Amino acid sequence: MSLRKTQNSAFAGVSSEKTKIAVKNDANALANTEELTRLHQQFLAAATSPNTRRAYQTAIRQFLRAGFVLPATEQMLRDYLLTHAASLKSSTLSLRIAALSSWHTLQGFDDPTAKPDIRKLLTGIRRTHGSPQKKAAPADSAMLSAVCERMSKQGDLAAQRDMALLCLGFSGGFRRSELAALKAEDLQWEKRGVVILLPRSKTDQTGEGLQKAVPYTNEASCAATLLKRWLAAADITQGPVFRAINQWGQLSANAMTGHGINLVIKKHLQDVAGPSQAISSHSLRRGMATEAYHAGASFRAIKRQGGWRSDTTVHRYIADADLFEESVVTQIAKRKP
Repeated sequence: MSLRKTQNSAFAGVSSEKTKIAVKNDANALANTEELTRLHQQFLAAATSPNTRRAYQTAIRQFLRAGFVLPATEQMLRDYLLTHAASLKSSTLSLRIAALSSWHTLQGFDDPTAKPDIRKLLTGIRRTHGSPQKKAAPADSAMLSAVCERMSKQGDLAAQRDMALLCLGFSGGFRRSELAALKAEDLQWEKRGVVILLPRSKTDQTGEGLQKAVPYTNEASCAATLLKRWLAAADITQGPVFRAINQWGQLSANAMTGHGINLVIKKHLQDVAGPSQAISSHSLRRGMATEAYHAGASFRAIKRQGGWRSDTTVHRYIADADLFEESVVTQIAKRKP
């Protein structure tokens, strides 16, 4: 047998094996490609908060319902903005343009919202139809005390939950989404009160975590005391802290939604605040910052308790809290004999 034939014979099996390996690798590559595509979509979705994602999805649906299509052209966006300039808030239009920009970018299309004419048109609409943002009226400890005094006489499960929710929302400066996501496992009880770990929040989308201390106080509206009573009454040792309760007083295993928490807050605080005050879940956070400032708390402490990343937001709350004190009229009056 010649050397060439010997080599061909020796590698005949290897060649066949290479073919099998190649076929197997192709199948693995296809499976890996599908998995990588899935992971790609998953991580892209995770880059946007759930609330923003829902808002964007709604904005896209509204654009389509208006008779437009995707991908959109610059002329479509121009017509859309001009059609809704007077009927929609400029902030709503800005949100919808941001949603459309995100959709085109993620789908790999040219972004028509980035065109100079569209950006300039949106700026013109803001200047023409823009209006001051409505601010939630701040709640204060006196309002919470009045609400707790009334609800403590009811004694039912819903009243105990609502008292704990309101007072904890105020003391911790919690967002409604944070209250909805709070779990018993996030609570660390200590002699001086409770330390609450927020694994994730609006300003902490990457999950670095934030701790908030809520100490015991001697007040009837003590958040730590009311929270402990609620957990004991509802026999909650794990899972969601604030849960839905049906009309028959039955406790659900599911957490309350942010919308449900907002309704509870408005229901109890609107009566004591008065009809002229705009009450929402944000009233608790705003109220905490305002009252803490008047009590002499440091800027750093207020910012930490509310979990704010931006100094600008805290400065705005403090400025609003001190409108009368820093008024030039007040300063002039103080100098008069």
